[in-house]
Amino acid sequence: MAEDVVQDSFEKLWIHRNDVEFEKAKSFLFTTAYRRMIDIIRKEKRIVRVDEINENTNNYSPEFTGVNEILHKAVMRLNETQRTVVLLRDYEGYSYQEIADITNLNETQVKVYIFRARKFLKEIIGKKENVL
Repeated sequence: MAEDVVQDSFEKLWIHRNDVEFEKAKSFLFTTAYRRMIDIIRKEKRIVRVDEINENTNNYSPEFTGVNEILHKAVMRLNETQRTVVLLRDYEGYSYQEIADITNLNETQVKVYIFRARKFLKEIIGKKENVL
């Protein structure tokens, strides 16, 4: 990697040979190498290496075993209309128009019911004492 940085620095010096004064060539090389090194370090921080991934990262932790149960209880606390539209939209994947046809509501009402239901669910599930 160090050799690549040096080679890149000399390449930039060669490209800019007409613009760089002879007395400042050494400074130009060091500055270019330093900046290239910083760029590589920043890039390396963003790269996740496959061999460094811990196999246990995909395992769930014991405190989250009841999330499905909490979600189910929260959905059951919705009124019948809100529960129906949320289940049709989020679980079954129906469009707003299809839900409106199924529930005999207009499309705007369906959107309002879904918005209010999601807001309620977010409040219920978002509370720390409900999750733990």
